[in-house]
Amino acid sequence: EVQLVESGGGLVQAGGSLRLSCSLSGFTLDDYAIGWFRQAPAKEREGVSCVVSSDGRTYYADSVKGRFTITSDFAKKTVYLQMNSLKPEDTAVYYCALAPDIVVITMDQDDYVYWGQGTQVTVSS
Repeated sequence: EVQLVESGGGLVQAGGSLRLSCSLSGFTLDDYAIGWFRQAPAKEREGVSCVVSSDGRTYYADSVKGRFTITSDFAKKTVYLQMNSLKPEDTAVYYCALAPDIVVITMDQDDYVYWGQGTQVTVSS
């Protein structure tokens, strides 16, 4: 059974930092993408960042570019999202997700088959 478990969320003041972790288990894929998504209250879920296992390419949404960094340890099946210079508008539930058999950058949520339970990030002003 594929499982994704996020951790690292919490409450932080604007300008602060948090590091989210996503631990994956239960699969033996060679090629996949891991994405971070977020959903703020009364808003649709949006893509934040992703990394592709085949060559480590990464993608960032414009809203987080320069502030967030995605890193990965594919051997340990763990992906991190370092979030710096946090803003109140970054407040959301953050989810990591697995897109199997993917070798290109994608933030299409339909490509992501497995999802974690989410972790709350709250940024106070």
